Amino acid sequence: MAKKKSSSQEDLVEAESDLGHQKLVRSQQQLIICRNKHWRYISAFHGPWLQLPPEVIETLANINYNTPRPRPIDPAVFFDLVKIRRLVDEAIDLAVRAASGVASLNQQSIPGLHHAAALGLGFGFRPGNQAKLSPERKHRMRKDATHKLCKAYKLDEVACSVSTMQSASALEEVASLVLQRSPDDSDAKYVHFFHEKIPSRQLAECTSLQPLDEAIHENPSDPEPLRTRGIVKIFKEDFQGAVADFTDALRVHRLRRPTHRYAGKDAEAEQQVAQRTARRTEDVVLKEEEQPSSLETQLLFQRAGVYLTMACQHVDAAFPDGSPQVPEPDSDGDQASPPLSPEVLEARQHVRQNAKRALRDYMTYLSHFEYSPDLPLDIAEDFARKVNSIANGVRVPRHTTKSASPLGNDERTTQKPHRIYVLSDLFAPSPPPDLPPYPITDLASLQAQQPPPPVLSPVITETLTYHPLLADALHALLLCHCLIQTSAKELLRHAYMVARLARLADGYPAFQASRSPARTDWVEVLRAGGNWIQLAGAWDDLCAPAPVPVLHPNGSSPLHHLQHQPPQSKPALPSSDTTGSEVSTELRELPSPFPFPVPVETEKQRKDRLHHQIVLDALGDERVSDEPSFRQAVLARQLRAEHDYQLANAVAELRAQITSGVVAGQPQQPQQPQQPPQQQQLLLPANNHDNEDDDGSSLEGAIGDLDIDGQKVTSDGNGGVVARAQGNGNGGGPGRHELEKEYPVGSDRALAVARWVLDAPPNAGIVPGDGKKRRKRTVKKVAAHAAAAPGGEAEKV
Repeated sequence: MAKKKSSSQEDLVEAESDLGHQKLVRSQQQLIICRNKHWRYISAFHGPWLQLPPEVIETLANINYNTPRPRPIDPAVFFDLVKIRRLVDEAIDLAVRAASGVASLNQQSIPGLHHAAALGLGFGFRPGNQAKLSPERKHRMRKDATHKLCKAYKLDEVACSVSTMQSASALEEVASLVLQRSPDDSDAKYVHFFHEKIPSRQLAECTSLQPLDEAIHENPSDPEPLRTRGIVKIFKEDFQGAVADFTDALRVHRLRRPTHRYAGKDAEAEQQVAQRTARRTEDVVLKEEEQPSSLETQLLFQRAGVYLTMACQHVDAAFPDGSPQVPEPDSDGDQASPPLSPEVLEARQHVRQNAKRALRDYMTYLSHFEYSPDLPLDIAEDFARKVNSIANGVRVPRHTTKSASPLGNDERTTQKPHRIYVLSDLFAPSPPPDLPPYPITDLASLQAQQPPPPVLSPVITETLTYHPLLADALHALLLCHCLIQTSAKELLRHAYMVARLARLADGYPAFQASRSPARTDWVEVLRAGGNWIQLAGAWDDLCAPAPVPVLHPNGSSPLHHLQHQPPQSKPALPSSDTTGSEVSTELRELPSPFPFPVPVETEKQRKDRLHHQIVLDALGDERVSDEPSFRQAVLARQLRAEHDYQLANAVAELRAQITSGVVAGQPQQPQQPQQPPQQQQLLLPANNHDNEDDDGSSLEGAIGDLDIDGQKVTSDGNGGVVARAQGNGNGGGPGRHELEKEYPVGSDRALAVARWVLDAPPNAGIVPGDGKKRRKRTVKKVAAHAAAAPGGEAEKV
């Protein structure tokens, strides 16, 4: 009996040891990283500001602030970057000195010492003959470093996370070492929350809200812990709680909003006067307490994203039994919609209401930035010259200078100030009427225009204020309009405005271009909807960066601008994109800036290029966590790329037949030797009205029967060919939707918006009579206000 008992105990111990070994191997295979490395939009804050010396960044921020509006970069973000770099660098110095046990890191005393040794990165660093620090002094240094990090994280936790990722490893442990001796230190708790190491991609499961709850309870007047807790609740999918935290943070921030929001207003007025009179003005150097804060834009952007996510979450429940609503014939033979359950109606209301709230926050976010359609190029050249001087170590004088111009001083003194618009005004129901046309598709009007004489006329350019999250907010704005069912004509206007602004946003000289999740989702929606708004080209082509100004050879004044050069032979933009996809083959002969012919892409080069892009897209997919999911993501994108290629070739072939005069009922002419697909599409005209019949019926008959994988190739009514998703009268159906289900390349948000565009009935989610009541209340308020005004004009209202 004893032998049996001992053998069973040995088996149990062996099983437990095997289980423990498996857990150890699993934990060793699991990547353990700091919590702040999971934060979203980290790639948006990458750029040269991470490598430049802090004093150079501060000089660039002052130059940016003293540049005439619209400033190249949002001053609030730029000043926050300066403070974050300074605080993080000081914290690194303190943490490394405490870890090394020396009072100072003097590199000059050691010949040939590498500069990275001061950050604790090896390279043979030896502290030398210095007195060792006492444990108490090490603790005070670490506590001081933690306090500086806490201030940096409160400024902008995403930008601070990017900065600390490139720091020494001693910085990651500094907060935990402080908590060992001071468990109640609030700054150390807040910093340790970001630096605590957890398994990769398991933030929701391995994160407790208790440290943030304690920080909020100890400092109820600080909005920053509320912002951090709201971001964590997004990962935990507690969207209602995230909205509440962001709303409370906005309320607290606006209550304690400092007066620096209006600081420098007199200086801006002086700059505008100096611009008109060519007077030299002293540059303004704001004190730290006078510098603007970017916290409000952070909270608005985050809350808008939560509202948009909440709207997309209700899309599936907005359809009965998970299928699109199909009208049924009633007793009179008319099409009548089946009755909907209260749950479906409520879900549709949630979609529309949350999308409207997201749209409101995005518009408020955009109201913080500006755009100018006619900024004089000498202002942009002056800014670029100052940046280049700083990069080359040349001191820039503290006054705004005007570069010499062939116009002369008399012309410059009478020059009108450039126009400045808030970005939100560009998306108003009545946008500014005097904006330059974009996109330029009218070939006849462009050829009739002559380029302005470069010496006799001032040269202008478009510009805007850059923000790292601006591109994502602009494209998310389009997704909101899709959910509130904005008309196709109005949505097309907004889309062109987004493309106009996206091509101008480059982030020079602090940021670099980054991938935008909302832009990817918008392209997926365009693909699923078959470009139902009839864009004049592929989205990548519409958002291509604006041409670089051609400046005077001696750098004194710009002579002309590439935007003023009319095209020589072909339209400036292609015709309607067939699928709205990023993989576009709709390019045509554009005015080439190169003096040599561009080589035609071969089939092997096309496949290599697509494979490279597919791998990059798959690596950027948040759902990819291991090798099987990576292979699945690559396969799905390969299948989609082949589908796009086949569809584009079919459209190009039909368009070639139409231009050759082939219509239904006529014998087909002998085909010419077929060119490679991409070269063939490059030579096709956009809209050839000469080959269109009088009634257009023959064109429909020639192409009306082609169906490729759920998309019907039809005529656009102008002699062109487009591909639209089949389905109900709203422009979509189950064919394309099933394809997206089979190959889920897009995100859940993109699939939800696409389904709403394809399957939702018109005016879905509108409460009857709600709009009338709101209009009556508005009219009453306006009438009362007018009656109370001096010399009241209530009769006019």
